[in-house]
Amino acid sequence: MKEELIARVVQVLQINMSWMTWNLFLAFIPLALSVWLFRMRRGGTWLWWLGFLVFYAFLPNAPYLLTDVIHLIDDIRTIQSVWMITLVLIPLYLLVILSGFEAYVISLINWGHYLHRIGKSQWIWRVETITHLLCAVGVYWGRFLRFNSWDFITQPDALLTKGVEEILGKQPLVIIAITFVVLASLYWIMKRVTLGLSQSNSRIGMNSGRTNSNTPNI
Repeated sequence: MKEELIARVVQVLQINMSWMTWNLFLAFIPLALSVWLFRMRRGGTWLWWLGFLVFYAFLPNAPYLLTDVIHLIDDIRTIQSVWMITLVLIPLYLLVILSGFEAYVISLINWGHYLHRIGKSQWIWRVETITHLLCAVGVYWGRFLRFNSWDFITQPDALLTKGVEEILGKQPLVIIAITFVVLASLYWIMKRVTLGLSQSNSRIGMNSGRTNSNTPNI
């Protein structure tokens, strides 16, 4: 019985690892772009604007991982072992989902850093709000209409016709509104946690530097 259960868990993990790895890869693309765009470069060039468009095209992939919780429900029904679910499945899903959403948070923090650097700090909350709304639409397109980020290039006509028509319905608007609230709320919490941890690490580094500077060389 134990061997059968372990074999079933391994099978579920093998199936999940493929889409988890792929979805995390897509989630970390905008994170990498945000570092390049908002930390290392200054806007104005055509290459920067191209990277900016690609950044927004791929950004919904990061919060999209929140919707992958539906796979967890299916896996729980498959495994049916409290210990395996508690010790293996749930921690794995939490790690993947939180990693994806943290990529979203850091990407927007980098975007805000850029706005602050160019003297547009007053625009940060507006940009964040608009981004949450755009990503809520993107998550709906991805989860329910099965569109991908590269469909902006491969099938823009379908994206603009079917995609726009779909979100004008009552049910899609409700789903998008709920997604927007979830994204904005989680982002507000995670942003403060992330910045708090970053500031704590900076203080520790500064204190260590002072300690080392006062320590005589041997």
